[in-house]
Amino acid sequence: MMIASRFLAILGCIALAAVPAVPAHASKADDTIRMPADQVLPDIDPYFNNELLGTVLGINVWDSLIFRDPATGEFRGQLATAWRVIDDTTVEFDLRKDVKFHNGQPFTADDVVYTINFIADPASGVTNQRNVSWLKNAEKLDPYKVRIHFKAPFPPFMDYFALPIIIHPHEYYAKEGRKGQNVKPVGSGPYRITRYEPGKIIVLERNRDYYPGTVKSNAKVGKVEITFVPDIQTQVANLMTGGADLLTTPIPRDMTDNVALNPMLQVAGVPTMRLNFLQFNVLDTTASPALKDVRVRKAIMHAIDREALAKTTMGQGYTLPKVLCYRDQFGCIDKDVAGYEYSPQKAKDLLKEAGFANGVDVVMNAFTSRESAEIMQGYLGKVGIRANIVYEQYPAVREKQRKGTSGMTLASWGSYSVNDVSAILPVYFGNEGDDTARDKEVADLINRAGAVMDQSARAVDYAKALQLISERALAMPLYSVGRNYPANKELNMGRQTSDRMMFWEMSWR
Repeated sequence: MMIASRFLAILGCIALAAVPAVPAHASKADDTIRMPADQVLPDIDPYFNNELLGTVLGINVWDSLIFRDPATGEFRGQLATAWRVIDDTTVEFDLRKDVKFHNGQPFTADDVVYTINFIADPASGVTNQRNVSWLKNAEKLDPYKVRIHFKAPFPPFMDYFALPIIIHPHEYYAKEGRKGQNVKPVGSGPYRITRYEPGKIIVLERNRDYYPGTVKSNAKVGKVEITFVPDIQTQVANLMTGGADLLTTPIPRDMTDNVALNPMLQVAGVPTMRLNFLQFNVLDTTASPALKDVRVRKAIMHAIDREALAKTTMGQGYTLPKVLCYRDQFGCIDKDVAGYEYSPQKAKDLLKEAGFANGVDVVMNAFTSRESAEIMQGYLGKVGIRANIVYEQYPAVREKQRKGTSGMTLASWGSYSVNDVSAILPVYFGNEGDDTARDKEVADLINRAGAVMDQSARAVDYAKALQLISERALAMPLYSVGRNYPANKELNMGRQTSDRMMFWEMSWR
C-alpha cells in the first residue's frame, strides 16, 4: 500500500510539473486568498472543535483578552487594555471601550462575564475541557472591568487568555446559542465570516471597522475563501494552475519540492509547536489487544526510524523529541529519558519475548499525514507487525479515542501554541477524554503540576511524568512539525509563528 501510494504521488507531481503556471493568479486582482482545506469542521464555534482549521478561524474571526506579539513574544492587550494579578486564583482585566462585534453590538464586560461563566460550566460541553476546566467564574466590576476567578492556582493562565479563550457576544449567543453561532458566526476579530456552507466553503472578509492599536489591527487582504478539497493532489493542482493561493494541508515532501521549482510559487517555512506522535490504547476496550503488552509497544518504538521518517515527510524544520512535548515548552524535560533507538532486531526480539514470533496485527487509526502512516506501516511490516491503517476525519478518530475503541493512533497536537506542557500532557494523560492509558500515577503527577504556582515543583512532577510515559511506552513521539506552506509567490505571508495562519499578517506583493 505504501509503495503504491508513494508511486501515485510521484506520478502526480510529474504530471503537475508539466502544467504551465498561469501568468498570474487571479486572486491578487480580486484581493482574495483562496485556500483549500481537507478538514470538515463539526462546529465552527471555536469552543466546540479542536481541529487545526477551527483554531485558524478562532484567532481570525474572534478575539481574546490578550495576545502574544508575533514580533516579540510578549503579551499585549487585545480586548483588554491592562490586567492585574490579585492573588493565585484571581486576575482583573480593564477592557477596551471602542470594540464592536460583527453584528454591531458593542463589546462590554457583560460579554466577558457571559463567555467565562458559560465555558466554565461543564454542562456547556466545551470540546477541549482542559482549556477551560480551571476557570471558576467571572464577575463584572463596572461596564469595562472584570474579575476572573480560577478554581485553583493555574500557572499558565496568561497563555490561555491569549489563545483558546475567545469572547462571544453575550446578547447574540444567549439568544441564538451554539446552533445560531454555527449558522451565522459572530465575533469581533479582524475578519468576519460572510458565507458558511458546512463541508463546502467558508468566506472571510476583512472587518473594516476593526479597532486600532493591537497586533491584529493592520489586516490588508480583503477576503479569504476556504473550500473543502479532501484530495491532496487536487489541492496541489489547483495551486499550480492558479486556482488556489495557499495550502495548509500537509502534503508529501516530493510534492512540496516540485512546487518550489515553479517560478510563480513559493514554499514558506513556519516553525510550530505541533508534535506528531503515536498514542497507544492499552485499555481493555482497545481495538488492538496486543498493545496491552508493553513489549509490543516497545517493539513498535524500536521498529520505526524516526529520523528517516521526518526527513522523508518534512525535509527540514523538524526536531526529534524524546518526550511528548515541544522543546521550548515549560516542563518539557527529558534529562532522565533514554528514548528508543531505531533497532529492528530489538523489535523482533521483544515480539518473540511477548509470544508473537510469527508477527502480530494492530490497528493504526489516523487523521493526519497519510504518508507518515504508510511509511510507518512499512517499517512495522519488516519486523512482523501488520498495521491496518484506518484513515478518517479527526472527529471520527477522536470519538474512538474517547470511547476507548481505537488501536494506536497517529495523532497531531499543536498545544494551541501555549508555551507550557499543560497544553498537551493533561489532554492525553490526564485520566479523562483522550487518555487511552489511564495511568493513575502519571495522571496524578500531571494534574498536581497543573494546580500549583511553584514552578520548580511543577518541573519536578512533569519530568517524572514524562519519564514514566517513556518507560511504560504509553506514547511514541515522532517529530515536531516544521510546516512548509506552498503558496502563490505574490502572497507575502508576514510574521507567521505557528500553524494557525494569521491572515491579518498577510499582504500582496
